[in-house]
Amino acid sequence: MTSALITGATAGIGAAFARRLAADGHDVVLVARDAERLREQATELHDRHGVEAEVLSADLAEDAGIAAVEARLADPKRPVDLLVNNAGFGNKGRFLEVGMADELRMMKVHCEAVLRLTAAATASMRERRRGGVVNVASVAAFVPRGTYGASKAWVVQFTQGAARDLAGSGVRLMALCPGFVRTEFHQRAGMGTDGIPGWMWLDADKVVSDALADLARGRTLSVPDPRYKALMGVVKLTPRGLLGGISSRAGRKYGPR
Repeated sequence: MTSALITGATAGIGAAFARRLAADGHDVVLVARDAERLREQATELHDRHGVEAEVLSADLAEDAGIAAVEARLADPKRPVDLLVNNAGFGNKGRFLEVGMADELRMMKVHCEAVLRLTAAATASMRERRRGGVVNVASVAAFVPRGTYGASKAWVVQFTQGAARDLAGSGVRLMALCPGFVRTEFHQRAGMGTDGIPGWMWLDADKVVSDALADLARGRTLSVPDPRYKALMGVVKLTPRGLLGGISSRAGRKYGPR
């Protein structure tokens, strides 16, 4: 039986990955900061699907947390076949309104943790000549919009570059770039969502289904849902200066309150 390790597993897209992979018969390693929620989730997945659900409490904004997950990924006796780097968060406020410590914490989770965990996972996967990594980014990666978008742009570029370097090794890497998804993300960041049109919201379970299908097809970039694929097509044709103005206005309208 194969196993998957999911970071940020207790809510949103991470929880949806855990549900789907457990339902498909994969053992799961659930990573997040909240140990109690992890244990409850592990028990539910084990009881419902009969899989092994391991719990690893770790804060990926800390070196010790990243190191603990690296060690688990590198354990040859308990190989991980799929890594989902999903942990992430948003900060409330524009640039210079957010404290530098919070900005650096975001970069630690979105960039350093993704780099280190991807390296730890793919090193052993390459030896076995099989495995996959899904790094969760965002459509924000394609628009000029602050530290969050910049960090997700890094995730996309890093993932696609690593995928090229590992081509032919049996290891697949893919960046997942969803749009607005109904999760705890905005609430945790204190961001208002009342003005976001209903058609822009995606379902986390559907996002995961689309992502796994794209990974199976060997794609290195997944933008779930035809609506967002169309929007990204428009983004590519929009001048960067104009796009930056639109992004800034959208951020004021739909962002922190």
